[in-house]
Amino acid sequence: MRLARPERLVIATHNPGKLAEISALLEPLGIACIAAGTLGLAEPAETETSFAGNALLKARFAAEGSGLPALADDSGLCVEALGGEPGVHTADWAETGAGRDWAMAMRKVENRLAALGPGASRRAAFHCALALAWPDGAHALFEGVCPGKLVWPPRGDRGFGYDPMFVADGEQRTFGEMEPEAKHAISHRARAFAKLVAAWGG
Repeated sequence: MRLARPERLVIATHNPGKLAEISALLEPLGIACIAAGTLGLAEPAETETSFAGNALLKARFAAEGSGLPALADDSGLCVEALGGEPGVHTADWAETGAGRDWAMAMRKVENRLAALGPGASRRAAFHCALALAWPDGAHALFEGVCPGKLVWPPRGDRGFGYDPMFVADGEQRTFGEMEPEAKHAISHRARAFAKLVAAWGG
């Protein structure tokens, strides 16, 4: 599949960390990124049961609201011993009613694992689905996965979300300890972006 590369792209997220990461990945391509929040677009309810479904829902909402091509990401942590949770509810585990508390979310994951006993698998993977949507309804989907394991206590203050407790396969440092460039080279989002860039013709 070969796609036309847009000059301007609405990034359908209100998450500053995610916006910074996506913008950094797109910067070398010379694409001007516009945040959905900057355009006054609301966040639609994520009602789908898959990362791809939620990404497409958000991308279509932003494309229709802005009249521009839009890119949305839906990503999360899937923990093997927890049956794939938190999965599409990754951000929900951090909700407090007064904003998101990721330290609390990490403790929640760790407590659930601890309750399963010392033999519980600590295997996990970050999943990312990227949806590119146009105002006319056309769309394309790209997915990436970064497998690894969970550690406790969390290490590092970089990245966002569950990054400080996740070590990707082949690495010693958590995503929270890695420089952004090092994380961007191997992350689930980077792997999905590589497929998108290939579709744009590199």
